[in-house]
Amino acid sequence: MTRYSVEPDAAVPHSKSRGSHLRVHYKHCREIAHHIKGMPANKASKFLEDVLARKAIVPFTRHTGGIGRKAMAKQSKSAGDKGRWPVKATAVVRDLLSNAIANGETKGLDAEKLFISHAQVNRAPPGRRRTYRAHGRIGKYASQPAHIELILSEKQEGVEKAEEDDGEGARGKKITKKMAAKRRFVKIGGDSA
Repeated sequence: MTRYSVEPDAAVPHSKSRGSHLRVHYKHCREIAHHIKGMPANKASKFLEDVLARKAIVPFTRHTGGIGRKAMAKQSKSAGDKGRWPVKATAVVRDLLSNAIANGETKGLDAEKLFISHAQVNRAPPGRRRTYRAHGRIGKYASQPAHIELILSEKQEGVEKAEEDDGEGARGKKITKKMAAKRRFVKIGGDSA
């Protein structure tokens, strides 16, 4: 059994999926995971399909060095207007997501209620190769693979707001720290006002 960085509560129905030492760019995977975290699973799956078809774009918010601005990146609610269509990384994340959905269905979860509660990407050890340079030198030629993990949970039903009761601690009236301290204060002697 593999370890995840987060262990969800056993009472909450969930499903998991992870991949280790995947030969896709870490920075691309990080931006994809950051964007789809919190999305419903079916919406995230549709988004990843649209990225592969270049109908949607992955907004880049952290690793933005040398990335050109795209008008399509303004459609998302993220800051900035930089984005890319990382095809290989998107295909890998899409496969992990479909695996997590299938794991949830095997556990008896409703696929329509699943959402991505946890998405994390970590750097894996680089794959080291060499390239031959001018004047007989050798340069490093390292890949930057990634570890990816996804956890899907079922959306919980909302809880109704409690009825307000009239009294000193009514919900409608806020009590400041100063007012609470005045109520605790007991006068001794002197004025009985």
